[in-house]
Amino acid sequence: MSNKRELSLEQREELLQALKARFEKNMHRHEDLEWADVQAKLDTNPEKLWSLNEMEKTAGEPDVVGHDKKKDEYIFYDCSTESPKGRRSICYDREALESRKKHKPENNAMDMAADMGIELLTEEEYRALQELENFDKKTSSWVQTPSDIRKLGGALFCDYRFGHVFTYHNGAESYYGARGFRGMLRI
Repeated sequence: MSNKRELSLEQREELLQALKARFEKNMHRHEDLEWADVQAKLDTNPEKLWSLNEMEKTAGEPDVVGHDKKKDEYIFYDCSTESPKGRRSICYDREALESRKKHKPENNAMDMAADMGIELLTEEEYRALQELENFDKKTSSWVQTPSDIRKLGGALFCDYRFGHVFTYHNGAESYYGARGFRGMLRI
């Protein structure tokens, strides 16, 4: 019986081709790294490959943005130009979703990320991503929110406007067609 978090051979090959093409096209995101090393890591971590496929299916366009030499882990972020299309119109977390009386969104960022096996970017990670190139010029992305802000009902999101990265706040229960989230995966 097949595990639901397993890709078929065809899905695996299709994903690896897409990841390799994106890696080679965007070398400025991961200078001094070799695709063969990344693929070797992917080959030994099929559950992580499943998570990358989930990022890809929701239009995140995951790509390698670094290598943690101490842990020997490659770091993937969603690198779609705008917040991933398959993850928009969602509130921040389950508590926020359940607090809405009317017009509930279909999902929330924290649960979606957990279901995909990834984590939301932190504000610091979001800013680091923007150092590679500019993202979210028309959209915005939820980021991990400190517990003291969340306890008061708020949540943070970021975007890139006027040549700068901005961090904003909103009620965690809010959702907009142009706001989603960007994820991170370590392999």
